[in-house]
Amino acid sequence: MASRRKVVIGLGVGAAVIAAGAAGYAAVRQKSAEIGFTLSDAELVGAFAFLKLNPAIDTHAHPGRTFVRGAMGLAWKLRMYQLLGSFEARVAEDMIAGSMGAACFSGVADFPVLDSTDSGLKSVRAFASGEAWNFYQTQIANLKSLVTQGLVYPVLAPKDVDAARASGKPGCIFAIEGGDFVEDDPTRIATAFADGVRMITLVHFVTGGKLGDIMTAPPVSGGITDLGRAVVAQMNKAGIIVDLAHAAETTAFGALDVATKPVIATHTHTNTHGTSHARFISPKLAYKIVEGGGLIGAWPAGIGINTLAGYVDRILELIKDVGIDHVAIGTDMDANYQPVFDNYRQMPLVVGALLKRGISEVDVAKIIGGNFLSLFAANLA
Repeated sequence: MASRRKVVIGLGVGAAVIAAGAAGYAAVRQKSAEIGFTLSDAELVGAFAFLKLNPAIDTHAHPGRTFVRGAMGLAWKLRMYQLLGSFEARVAEDMIAGSMGAACFSGVADFPVLDSTDSGLKSVRAFASGEAWNFYQTQIANLKSLVTQGLVYPVLAPKDVDAARASGKPGCIFAIEGGDFVEDDPTRIATAFADGVRMITLVHFVTGGKLGDIMTAPPVSGGITDLGRAVVAQMNKAGIIVDLAHAAETTAFGALDVATKPVIATHTHTNTHGTSHARFISPKLAYKIVEGGGLIGAWPAGIGINTLAGYVDRILELIKDVGIDHVAIGTDMDANYQPVFDNYRQMPLVVGALLKRGISEVDVAKIIGGNFLSLFAANLA
């Protein structure tokens, strides 16, 4: 338990930061990772030109940390994190500067019940009755406010990405991380679709949640639950993409048994290249996901890598594992673990590096957005 002095100091720091706004955040953010490669002026100009023609889409992100707004009853460490504030306008500028077409702006449905521990985020309490659904409504209202403020352009279907680019605003695909907000009512998935949600990460950090087991805690349910299966079926019916990042393998395979449309694991890697981690997936699961036309999102977490060049290596490893047609980008922007890609202004560097490493323009276009647009369309069909 924190001492009273630490809490008072923390609250004072948090208040100072939130008062300072974006400048306060910039003062406390970690220094970006080393790039680890060089591009010539011509290569960089070529990357920008490429991005003007081919939309880059981040399949999983928390741009500006919108998810911290409105959360109540937080554990004290996450309360300190919340007090750092959100900074969506700055990230929108970054997306424009980096020629990003769109990103999945993800709410975090289970944020109120989490806490930070030495081994990462964990759920520390159960949801109160109605709390999960109420917080979902707060989250979706916050995401919609980004549209009404004119910061982003809403993307409800693949064609809207071109409209967003024409508008000069970043495209915003509404997503929710953690499906626990349905509580005991899978028909709430239809409501989420009507709200504009186009992707849901089935489970997140809730241990023993209603939908199934997670990959970072001991199993409780033996995989996916009956309610979890019903939710997957409702997502397929509505046209919402199923994201299996964070799902225990038993949960993921159970979801795949139910799914009738291609799924994605938005931010992960495979346990096949010398680095094994609880957040990575087995080759067997990766193959099963892509067998049904699904995607694996390359995740730039600082696990076994410490440069942007390491992230490019990760992308190439996934291509080797599952094929060019099944790789996407999933940065977990603004909520990632020791990120080696932490600013959308770096997107041209990633594109330039892939081209320099010999990936064809056609294939780079698939990786950075084309594959996801195909998955998006298949789920809406």
